[in-house]
Amino acid sequence: MVNIDAVTLEVARNHFAGIADEMGVVLRRTSYSPNIKERADCSAAIFVESGEMLAQAEHIPVHLGSMPASVAAVVDRFGDGVEDGAQYAVNDPFYGGTHLNDLTLVRPVFYQGRLIGWAANRAHHADVGGEAPGSMPADATRLAQEGHIVSPTVAAIGGDWVPDFVNPFLEATRTPDERIGDLSAQMGANEAGARRLIESIEDQGPARHGAVSAALLDYGEARMRSALEELPDGSWSFTDFMEWGDDDLPISVTVTVEGGDLIADFTGSHPQIDGNINAVEAVATSCLYYAVRVATDPTIPANGGCYRPLRFVAPPGTIVSARSPVAVAAGNVETSQRIADTLLGALAGAVPDRVPAASQGTMNNVLIGSGGTVYYETVAGGEGGTPHRPGQSGIHTGMTNTKNTPIEAVETHYPFRMSATGLRHGSGGAGRNPGGEGMVREIEFLEPATLSLIGERRRNRPWGLSGGQPGATGEDWLIRRNGSRERLPGKVTVDVAAGDHLLLLTPGGGGWGPA
Repeated sequence: MVNIDAVTLEVARNHFAGIADEMGVVLRRTSYSPNIKERADCSAAIFVESGEMLAQAEHIPVHLGSMPASVAAVVDRFGDGVEDGAQYAVNDPFYGGTHLNDLTLVRPVFYQGRLIGWAANRAHHADVGGEAPGSMPADATRLAQEGHIVSPTVAAIGGDWVPDFVNPFLEATRTPDERIGDLSAQMGANEAGARRLIESIEDQGPARHGAVSAALLDYGEARMRSALEELPDGSWSFTDFMEWGDDDLPISVTVTVEGGDLIADFTGSHPQIDGNINAVEAVATSCLYYAVRVATDPTIPANGGCYRPLRFVAPPGTIVSARSPVAVAAGNVETSQRIADTLLGALAGAVPDRVPAASQGTMNNVLIGSGGTVYYETVAGGEGGTPHRPGQSGIHTGMTNTKNTPIEAVETHYPFRMSATGLRHGSGGAGRNPGGEGMVREIEFLEPATLSLIGERRRNRPWGLSGGQPGATGEDWLIRRNGSRERLPGKVTVDVAAGDHLLLLTPGGGGWGPA
């Protein structure tokens, strides 16, 4: 057995994370769409031969926590038949994906003819077909209504796209030129990751590389178990709700800590529905990884080792562990936020001095199809107040970690303009450490368009903690060109005319501690 000292582990940890970070830089800088280039709606990671995640960049939690399931789906499908120089694609949520927009490209990495690891990245494609521009129709009930489905398949060989993959993908989308550009950026990102992994092995030798990788995974596990052992043993329960029409659908969890292990049991959560807020298990598992790191020690290496002590339990066929073929687009972007809130609410019972109040709890998804273009953006809101400081304002929180699209990029690429953008004063919950403010965003349509909104916390306010007050709910208004105003539901697809305006008021964060 090779002895790996602490300094070597820390150097290796940063080295491998740096590879994933470089992959993300390549992906963003070579992509075509503003959603990836400007908003950074993409993530990258590297994996050991078995498919366990070795390192990730600090990208998007819901992407990264679920990406190991996509790599596992490729391993299960192709086994020992993976080819050197091939790239494999998957976006099927029931094969480790999240929703159809998020396409994962997986590249096996070989050295001297032997498989030694994987490079993978996931990018949100702004349109992959479906019944509404943006591929997240608010009224979808089945996965096929949301766009083109890619089960694990060979996507490219030797840098050339496989026609059986790329042709149906491009035929399904409303924006094929943008899609092939983003796909090519994903391919290049994986090539960069593979090259760096091979360089690392050439520097150390295969045996040393394997020993360091194994030690780093074990180190992540040891750090997580140590952090869990600092928590009190016991069980804590919490329930939060998803908004569906006039109904509030419960998501319930009981978190049990036993020494260096943690179990999150979602028994009692609402059954899956004929709607798009169903989340697959890979999404819910990513929420568990995120919430536990928030409540324990965020400096724990984010690799497969640190996930070993965590166990997710949920009855299949619930909105946190959906079965095919239900729609799932909002399950990834909205239900994930609520699952994370529910987990943090339970963990606050164990360590109230480590858990923040609820942040805005939504991604405020805006999708607009107009003039041959498809725009997608998630809009920031308020962060919950923390035990140590006020919540931040106008920031993406929870299971997303994206940026805003600069106004200049929006008005260059799309047939509408931003009439207003700023903070929504007074929307953060009062407290010793108040919640952050939400956002005000107003869009003027210059051409007829199809608008889809997918949002939450339009009825139930983001909760405060330890005596803090809740944040304000979000609001969505359609202002017609004749001056009439209509408050829209949180989840809706509607046609708009030139001269109409969309006014978004995003939620604020809850406050922490009594004011």
